[in-house]
Amino acid sequence: MPLKLRAFLGMWSLIWHALLPLVIVYLRRRARKDALYGMHVKERFGIHGTSMRGAVWVHAVSLGELRSAVPMIQAFLDQGEKVVVTQFTPAGRRETETVFATAITAGQLQTVWVPFETSWAFKGFFKAFAPKFGLVMEIEVWPRMVMASKRANIPLFMCNAQYPSKSIVKDQKTFGLRPAVMAQFAGAFVKSDLQAERFAAVNVPNIHVTGELRFDQPIPPALIAAGPVARSWLGADKRPVITLGSTVEGEDALYIETMKLMLAAASPKPLFVYVPRRPERFDEIYDRLVGEGFSVLRRSTALPNTITSGTIGAVAKPDESPDVFLGDSLGEMYFYLSMADKSVVGGGFVPAGAHNIIEPLALKKPVITGPEIWTIEYPFTEAAAAGVACAKADATALALALSGEFTPSEAAIDTFFENHAGGTQKLMHALPIALAAAKNCA
Repeated sequence: MPLKLRAFLGMWSLIWHALLPLVIVYLRRRARKDALYGMHVKERFGIHGTSMRGAVWVHAVSLGELRSAVPMIQAFLDQGEKVVVTQFTPAGRRETETVFATAITAGQLQTVWVPFETSWAFKGFFKAFAPKFGLVMEIEVWPRMVMASKRANIPLFMCNAQYPSKSIVKDQKTFGLRPAVMAQFAGAFVKSDLQAERFAAVNVPNIHVTGELRFDQPIPPALIAAGPVARSWLGADKRPVITLGSTVEGEDALYIETMKLMLAAASPKPLFVYVPRRPERFDEIYDRLVGEGFSVLRRSTALPNTITSGTIGAVAKPDESPDVFLGDSLGEMYFYLSMADKSVVGGGFVPAGAHNIIEPLALKKPVITGPEIWTIEYPFTEAAAAGVACAKADATALALALSGEFTPSEAAIDTFFENHAGGTQKLMHALPIALAAAKNCA
């Protein structure tokens, strides 16, 4: 192990132990808005009331990572494996409990909080679950997680991984510490040949190109069926519908300007389905949209908690069709997308970067985001080249694209999707090879 990495790990441990009380305070504060943050706290210290030794370990930090992992986790369950899923956020944990309720009841899967970044917390986690191997979704690089796994002889792989260009530039300014940690992984299952080259350049071993797992995500039929019914219920049968999905802080002003431009110019006026990424923003966004003069209907107050085509049809229609339908719920993105003619994916208009474009493409919806696509270089670059996705820089350009400037065909979207699916099968094929290589290098 390089000397600089040893020094960094020592400093990292000191920082974590010194700041652990502040981390606990942070969780308690978050628990005021979401009580789940304050529950099962012992798990974060590696203390577990039940064990499930010999499990496959999947770390999916939050909702997006869990969704990308769903087809892979199901493949493990279908093979008879036990699975433990670690997460940091309530959104991811709730989704796991919902999607894998049957496996949890059968004792085949557990979801727990990821341990704090201390060797003793991971030691407790390993004692309870003794994972065969671990798969860390996307590019979650936690030094103590990596080193504790290596010390315990648990092969830990990056999975569905990419190394964005902006991350490379950032790492070059921090003495290459993150690449040094990445090189300690047992290997990586990466999204594209370009990503394989990038990881190889920083000495990550045992690299396998397996594509993007999100192309294999299951699509819930009930949500898909409910979307068109909700569109009619909202009085938008003859109106264009635009879904603004996974919107984040810092973008709202641009979306508001875009909506005003389109409502002033278009006939018939479009209906906007506005879906904030974080539940903490639901009330804030509602107040802001109303304050800007939009008529807004909230999904949480207008429809039952559980929606189907039938439940929507049983609710009295709104007196007037609103300007905006606020998607203030979790786990229903396919419902909101299935209403739309076109979609916008949030994150791309702020430096943090764009979110998943695959969900709208799976429903044959043209997708637009902002210029910050470094987080989704794959598959955005390929989707843009195929003419099924595009990036716009400002409200005027976005309004023009949504009004008709950008109109890819369903056939083009189908072809693109078919060319990039199958990541789960590729990963399951590569896994035994990667495990054998990791064992030989141990």
